[in-house]
Amino acid sequence: MDEHVSAPGRRGIAGPLLLALGLMGAAWIVGSSAIRIADSRATITVTGSAKQQIRSDLVVWRGMFSAQSPSLLSAYADLSASAVKVKAYLASKGIAETEATTQSIQTRTFYQRGPNGMETSTVTGYRLSQMVEVRSTDVERITNLSRESTELIHQDVLFESYPPEYLYTKLAELKVEMLARATKDARARADEMARNSGSRIGRLRSARMGVFQITPAFSTVVSDYGVNDNSSLMKDITAVVTMSFEIR
Repeated sequence: MDEHVSAPGRRGIAGPLLLALGLMGAAWIVGSSAIRIADSRATITVTGSAKQQIRSDLVVWRGMFSAQSPSLLSAYADLSASAVKVKAYLASKGIAETEATTQSIQTRTFYQRGPNGMETSTVTGYRLSQMVEVRSTDVERITNLSRESTELIHQDVLFESYPPEYLYTKLAELKVEMLARATKDARARADEMARNSGSRIGRLRSARMGVFQITPAFSTVVSDYGVNDNSSLMKDITAVVTMSFEIR
C-alpha cells in the first residue's frame, strides 16, 4: 500500500524539477546571448587630427586713389590724372597689365548743412574714388608694393593702400590629404586605447568630419564654424575627424 502511494509522489516531483532546470538553462542561454549582444554594441569614440603649415601662393592687393573738388568735372579730371600716375607707378614696379584691374568710379556728393545740422539741397563738392586690384603669384613683390605704394602721395595722388589678402590655390587637394591623415591618426589612437584595455577595435560604426581651421602660423585660435585666415602669408591648416569603432 505504501509503495503504491510513493511512486506517483516521486513522479510528481520530478516533472516540476525538470521544468525548472529547463527554464534555468534557457535563461542562461538567453543571458549569455544578451551579454554577447551588449559586448558587440560597446564602442570607443576617438578624435584624430592632422596639422600642416603652408605658405600662400597667391596674393590679392587693393589700393584706392581719389580726388575731391567743388566741381564734378574738376574732380573727374583730377581723378583721371591720378589714374595715369597710378598705372605708370605699377608698371615701374613690374606689374603687368594682366595683373592689375581698375574698378568703376565711385562718387560721393557733399551737401551744405543748415543751422540744425541737417543736410540741405545745396551741393558743396564731390569726391570721386577708384579702386585698383592686383592679383599675382609673386607674393613677396606684391607684399612690398602694398607697403611702398603710398609713395604716390609724393606725386599728388590721394592714395590709400589696403592690407594684402593671402590665398592658397591648392587648398582643395590639401584638404583631402589632411582628412586622410586625420583619419589615420584617429584609427591609431583607437588601436592604442583598446590595446591598453585588453581589447581590440572592430568595425567602424560612425565617422564625422570636423571643420577645417586655417589660422595664422602658430595661432591657437579656433572656431566651431572654422577659421579661414586670409591675412597671413604663413598659415596652419588643421583637420579633425571623430570616429567610433566597435570594441571586441
